[in-house]
Amino acid sequence: MTIDATWESPRAGASVAPGFGDAVTFAFGDPAANVFGVARVGLSTGADDAVTASGLVLLFADGEPIAVQADGGVAVERPAWDAIDAAGLRTTVEEPLRAWTIAFVPPDGDGNTFKLRFEATTPPAVLDASHAAAKAGGLSGYEALCRVTGTVTVAGVARTVDGLGQRGHSWGAPDWESVTIARTLSVWMDPALGVSLTAVRAQRAKAHDDEAVTAFLFEPAEEGPDGGPVPHLVDDPLFSTRYDAEDRQIAAGLELYVTEDGYARRAAGEVVCGTTLDLGRLRLDCAFFRWRMEGREGVGRYDILRRA
Repeated sequence: MTIDATWESPRAGASVAPGFGDAVTFAFGDPAANVFGVARVGLSTGADDAVTASGLVLLFADGEPIAVQADGGVAVERPAWDAIDAAGLRTTVEEPLRAWTIAFVPPDGDGNTFKLRFEATTPPAVLDASHAAAKAGGLSGYEALCRVTGTVTVAGVARTVDGLGQRGHSWGAPDWESVTIARTLSVWMDPALGVSLTAVRAQRAKAHDDEAVTAFLFEPAEEGPDGGPVPHLVDDPLFSTRYDAEDRQIAAGLELYVTEDGYARRAAGEVVCGTTLDLGRLRLDCAFFRWRMEGREGVGRYDILRRA
């Protein structure tokens, strides 16, 4: 599916039903600087057609969470990404579908901040309404692998970031009465190789194997004028997860059957850092993993959002 710059605009507003949400999410990791993080800014439509904003930040350094901020119900003058100031986050679209900025300065001013630029290294992978995870979860969207540069400040000391990550835009109205678990898993091996996976478990599903899964493999194009990486929809994505005593993800494995030749692309990962966040009716287990795939090492994010 081909998308254009108009897809970057928020969809929340008077033209959609109450409960509709729209969000952009940034995730990054730089093992050399030993910093990892995820930031999300969102817009949602209320029963009175009023649009409010939300923000969420989880920032890790040296294996520990150093900043956790969540904010919701924030008034906005207009439904635009650069108009949101929630949880200390500000974001801009520098070039549609190509480059964005995200900055975090917490209200309490504790010396843990970041200012980052995300530049897409792949075309976006589109999760549309026909895909299994979109049908089960009520969300559509797109995301791209990115080169991430900038600065993360830890306790007042700046660390230069030159790492990898992902920027995504999603929208919809998930029904948490019928969904019990939603997973977001990503692998960043290098700017030309990575994985994006979304899995949703419906109320009627009995186990991990019954989840609706959609995955994309990003890899260098075999043909094309620029030889750049392209996203391939995985025909048969399989994944497994190992948990600790508190049901938090600590290891995972992937088998990705992109074609029908029986050959699987495999990856294995283990947790580097993580934390659990109580979001009221929902619980978020956010983790960053170290991944190994085809002789290479990389990093990535694995989030599990479930009913509390």
